[in-house]
Amino acid sequence: MKQAEAAAAWAGITLDPPQRRLLASYADWLVAEAIPAGGLGPREGDRIWERHIADSLVFAAGWRDAPVPHELLDVGSGVGLPGIPLAIAWPECRFTLLDRAGRRTRLLIRAVRVLGLENAVVAQGDVFDVADEWHGVIGRGAVKAPEFVGLCSKLLDDHGVAVLGLSRRPEHPERGDDLINIAAGLGLEAEVVKVPESALDAVAWLLIMRRGGLLPKP
Repeated sequence: MKQAEAAAAWAGITLDPPQRRLLASYADWLVAEAIPAGGLGPREGDRIWERHIADSLVFAAGWRDAPVPHELLDVGSGVGLPGIPLAIAWPECRFTLLDRAGRRTRLLIRAVRVLGLENAVVAQGDVFDVADEWHGVIGRGAVKAPEFVGLCSKLLDDHGVAVLGLSRRPEHPERGDDLINIAAGLGLEAEVVKVPESALDAVAWLLIMRRGGLLPKP
């Protein structure tokens, strides 16, 4: 829990006691149901908080200097990462948890029901078939990074923001500059942001993109 609180604070989120309890319930559900069902690897139980819940909360950094988005699309949500921890932190934002696999969407439906999340809906489908525009888009790597950038050029509405998890290595991602250039060619401002080790259990990197306006300060 302390790691999740540190990640939330770095990203500009304040968690109240009910939200912390709901995150703990989600962590318990991941261990009790998601791992046995194959939604996460069998060895992930010992690092649910550091590598999954805290890691999800740092995605809020895309909106650190902006209002909480009114809607977010979680691309390749899997078992709700990063969408469900953010939905808990931002009850005023409506989340669509999208995954193309039936088994994972069934797990998502179960998680949303168990947690009583009224601001999250589950959708099964391929993000390449999505035609709507969104105020925010997030993803942890279900789509290759260059393809994610291309998708965001289509999916983001005016002043929309997208956040993609890149890596958890100390070194700046080698492809970071290429992704920024791809985004610029598609009309998106982009920046690779370093998440410090103090916020997670290791350094991580995010690609933050915005259509119009200024990028949030890291």
